[in-house]
Amino acid sequence: MTTTFDELPDIDAANVVRCARVLLRRPLLHAGGPDGDLLPMVYRQRAALQELFSSLLGYRLVVERRFARLHKSGVGEDPTRGAPALTPRGYAYFALTLAALTGIGRQVLLSRLVSDVRAAAVEADVPVVDDPVDRRALTAALRELVALGVITETEGSVTAESSAEALITIDTDLLGQLVSGPLAEAETPEQLIELASAAGPRNVEQAVRRRLVEDPVVLYSDLPEEQASWLREHVVREARLLERCFGLVSECRAEGVVVCDPEDYLTDLVFPGPGTVARIALLALPELLSRSEPDDAGKHPVTWADLTDVCQELLDAHPAAWSRQATEDRQELVHSVVAMLRRLGLLQEADGCWLLSPAAHRWLPQPDATPAPHREPEPPAPEPPGWSLFDEMTVFDEEQGEQR
Repeated sequence: MTTTFDELPDIDAANVVRCARVLLRRPLLHAGGPDGDLLPMVYRQRAALQELFSSLLGYRLVVERRFARLHKSGVGEDPTRGAPALTPRGYAYFALTLAALTGIGRQVLLSRLVSDVRAAAVEADVPVVDDPVDRRALTAALRELVALGVITETEGSVTAESSAEALITIDTDLLGQLVSGPLAEAETPEQLIELASAAGPRNVEQAVRRRLVEDPVVLYSDLPEEQASWLREHVVREARLLERCFGLVSECRAEGVVVCDPEDYLTDLVFPGPGTVARIALLALPELLSRSEPDDAGKHPVTWADLTDVCQELLDAHPAAWSRQATEDRQELVHSVVAMLRRLGLLQEADGCWLLSPAAHRWLPQPDATPAPHREPEPPAPEPPGWSLFDEMTVFDEEQGEQR
């Protein structure tokens, strides 16, 4: 823990936690953007926030009066994270636009910027086809930079229309803070991803803590042995630390840790949630869990056929319950359900097969304890086979010197 945070009065400590939560959700906080009204508070508490992020997570925090930038570690090879509005081509254009903006000055015409971006694409051997799909990808990259506050539409607006013109103003200070990865140290894209996602100076504890803060489900079996052993030994202390510093609640079970935000602020995907895909994903879990025995780590193997069959059964059983648009393409719906379960950390692909996390047990339906009138109460449902995230686990509490 940081001494600065420990010595703060209760009101200031609560403000630091509030600011820390906002920065975790919005690592680039700028005036005029979402939660930008908290910038004055972030600036006042910058010393405590910088020490908090540095000591606990190994993150660097840059705070100016106009913006705050939390330089997190990269997500590594995780394919489920990223800006939802950007396709792979959109991401390519995003990177090319950053390159084109560097050294261009503080203002530029949209047509000149587009020309420079496409020239950079040719130089980088990125195929460019001036068609509607290509223009939409470039427009999405530019709109993402507008949302981040890096570029501003001073006159006109960024659109996919090739004939549209606009004057773009560039915030060079924000532009310089946008990239966190060590570009100068990496010789290949793969090396850049590896370096950007490397652990902090306190290798094991900061690497594990980053996982707990950034991922909804952390299983011991998914961690390197050294990190898994450290987490088992310190799990109670870490749960208290996350609650005190970031307002997160940890469920510590036999297989790992589920970290939840009671306010649903620190998540970009609320589950259970509304919509056909979210409801089918929730209802599919019990049937998917029942189709196989868990392995030694408590994970249930499932096949693509299992996923397709369960989704199809739900669609056929309740045809009027789903959005017609979402169910027009059944295979696309299955892909969407799988994508959601993967983003939640409940489904992972390993060696060509799919594994359902034991954390899925926490969403199994529970029978109502109140019997219906004039009916005998039903016997309790049998325990599901194998491990469950609701298995009891005995851990040693270092601070209290007792088992819990």
